[in-house]
Amino acid sequence: MQGIKQNLKMLGAALSLRSKRNEILASNIANSATPHYKARDINFEAEIKKYQTSGPIKVTDDQHIPVMRPASPGQVQFRKNINPSLDGNTVELAVEQLQFAENSMKYQSTLSFLSGKINTLMSAIKGE
Repeated sequence: MQGIKQNLKMLGAALSLRSKRNEILASNIANSATPHYKARDINFEAEIKKYQTSGPIKVTDDQHIPVMRPASPGQVQFRKNINPSLDGNTVELAVEQLQFAENSMKYQSTLSFLSGKINTLMSAIKGE
């Protein structure tokens, strides 16, 4: 049961991080013509690894309360641009659109995977 719970929490954390990343990438795209705007992003792989290693705190006594640390919303970093612009804007529209499309597909895939897991659990509970 603990494995199922951990798996569902991991998928939930992945959805949360992907959603946050979509918001950031959409903001970059919206500000592609704003002078001195700095493109931002989160490193999904680094953030999800933080969540993977932070499990329940080990308890040494039955009276201690175990605590789970939730996934962080993602540390925002500035993206380095390939082609510098004259107005100081670091958004490269083609790169941002590609990143947004890729992240959206991964979000949908994670959501489908989570839905499949839940449907499988529901079938097992119903005895189907």
